[in-house]
Amino acid sequence: MRKIELLFKDYTGLRHRYGETGHYAKGGELIIVKSKRMPLIAGNWKMNKTPAEAGDFAKLLRERVAKGDSVEVLLCPPFPALAAVASELAGSQIAWGAQNMHWETKGAYTGEVSAPMLQALGCRYVILGHSERRTYFGETNEIIAKKLVTALNNGLRPILCLGENLEIREAGKAVPHCLEQIKAGLSGIKEGELASLVVAYEPVWAIGTGKTASPEDAVEVIKALRKQVSEMYGEE
Repeated sequence: MRKIELLFKDYTGLRHRYGETGHYAKGGELIIVKSKRMPLIAGNWKMNKTPAEAGDFAKLLRERVAKGDSVEVLLCPPFPALAAVASELAGSQIAWGAQNMHWETKGAYTGEVSAPMLQALGCRYVILGHSERRTYFGETNEIIAKKLVTALNNGLRPILCLGENLEIREAGKAVPHCLEQIKAGLSGIKEGELASLVVAYEPVWAIGTGKTASPEDAVEVIKALRKQVSEMYGEE
């Protein structure tokens, strides 16, 4: 697929090879992208690390990431730590981004942050539609679709997360569920904007259940997603 990146988030500790490029993902909240462009490795820190801790970690990582690596590295710390991380990574090849944002650019939305705020902090990416946002905060496909449009309109590269829980997986509805998510998520996205979008497939059912997601499980869903995007935008 030429105009959209698809990711597989491997929560199982499985060493997973996807495609011919030989890039690997192993455990945790680590993301590997296989695409025609430079692969992307992104770390979602969730609700962990104070600004001081985040800054120290970013400094160490900057020292250890070799210049000229054939992958793009991205850190997504909590909102309060973004400035500290940005300060340590400024001028490096490591990007930083946010874990969420509101679909409005300003207004009376207590506790929220906007796309212009993230852009002002130098964020290049923003994670949208993560399973924890969907599950714990009731974010719907419609809400996520609005956020995607706002992110793109404000110069951010959204990482659209989608995936199925254990109940849906065991009912044999994983593919239809994920297709519904991507169709809804991309409903406001124009063809020319696809190059700025990343899609992350999240096997939610493999988190804390004792079950594992195999390469075959991931490939089945990813192939279906690629086909759906091709049908929507006419791209291979």
